[in-house]
Amino acid sequence: MAATDAPSPVIVLVRPQLGENIGKAARAMLNFGLTEMRLVAPRDGWPNPSAGPAAAGADVVLEGAQVFDTTAEAVADCANVFATTVRKRGVTKPVQTPEEAARAIPELPGRTAVLFGPERSGLETEDVALARTIITAPINPEFGSLNLAQAVILVAYELSKNANLVMPTREELLPPAPQDELDGLIAHLERMLEPKGYFLPKTRAEATRRTLRGVLTKPGWNHLEVRTLRGVLSSLERKSRKGSD
Repeated sequence: MAATDAPSPVIVLVRPQLGENIGKAARAMLNFGLTEMRLVAPRDGWPNPSAGPAAAGADVVLEGAQVFDTTAEAVADCANVFATTVRKRGVTKPVQTPEEAARAIPELPGRTAVLFGPERSGLETEDVALARTIITAPINPEFGSLNLAQAVILVAYELSKNANLVMPTREELLPPAPQDELDGLIAHLERMLEPKGYFLPKTRAEATRRTLRGVLTKPGWNHLEVRTLRGVLSSLERKSRKGSD
């Protein structure tokens, strides 16, 4: 198997304390296409009833989660182990940012595991010793505390850049409206403004019209937005006519 065909990294939560945090970590994983979670000695046991609601639908991650007694057992089948920590804890190992690690992992042969420590204390020295590389994010030195889900989502996001995930909003964007629809909107507004004296004095009328057109063309309205604005103007126009009767 080529390195680029290697399975997605395994997310290993070492001695997690709260079921809610396990669920939130699962949600973060699935957001970015990761599904394999391993738990090392979760404090409140497993399964945990608090994890499901916090996962917000990431049930596939929780249902497949495996539980191990020790960190060594959890990563026994992994050739590449990364430990997330803000401190080296006396262990001299290569240090990478999440972005650097995410670029390197797809090229590594064998399985990869990323370790995340418990909420209060992070990974112990014995856990970090199992890793070959440390992942540390640039962070405020005066406040370097990330919660478990935040740490997972930070790494998962970087890993997702190599997973060809689709950005949903790109498919929902509509093209700009045709010029004739935009011209109709501008003419409609000008027709309403004319009797209100908006284009007075006449010596400034053309400049005012150009400025108005510039304001209305700048946003790049799509046809639904233009139609909505025309509906607003028509509604205001009807009310104005009724008021003059």
